[in-house]
Amino acid sequence: MQRIGILGGTFDPPHIGHLILAEYTLEALELDRVLFVPVGDHPHKAARTRNEVHPRVAMLRLAVQDNDKFEVSTVDVDRPGPHYSADTVAIIQSQYPQASLHFVMGADNLRSLPTWTRVVEFYQSCRLAVMRREGEDIKADMHDHLLPGLSGKIDLIDPPLLSVWLSSTSVVERIRQGRSVRYLVPDAVLHYIREHGIYQP
Repeated sequence: MQRIGILGGTFDPPHIGHLILAEYTLEALELDRVLFVPVGDHPHKAARTRNEVHPRVAMLRLAVQDNDKFEVSTVDVDRPGPHYSADTVAIIQSQYPQASLHFVMGADNLRSLPTWTRVVEFYQSCRLAVMRREGEDIKADMHDHLLPGLSGKIDLIDPPLLSVWLSSTSVVERIRQGRSVRYLVPDAVLHYIREHGIYQP
């Protein structure tokens, strides 16, 4: 059975932290591939995205082009929103009916999981790869009194420090300050940013 990771995000822009996290998860869970899923209309993100879908998808394709185990899925930008994780997983499962799906999320997402739309349907349809920062008080069974059986669907992963520290916001702030982001984003992404003049003040 094929094992597929699902890594969602705005990817605005995609940076090396995303790639490190995906590679680390691929290895830790012995996945066959990781699908990068850029969000369209994110129901839990008040700020939305800085860029429209097209440049975000274009940059993401450039970011993952050198790794044959990374792939961009546009499942959440090819349909009208709002987009919920339960729907995303269901559609990807229909595309890969024989695959085992592993949804990558941060510890903050695990904390808020009881508030998610159709949450039981969501976690029963995949495994959850939860990124736990060092010293973070997060446990697989923290919601079992509300969501029976959830802990049995969780894999806790201690991610590399760099992937946790680096954020798209910090990359954009450096660009707007006229500072270098070389090595923080793949060279192809940096070229795209410069060529199209995005994130400029």
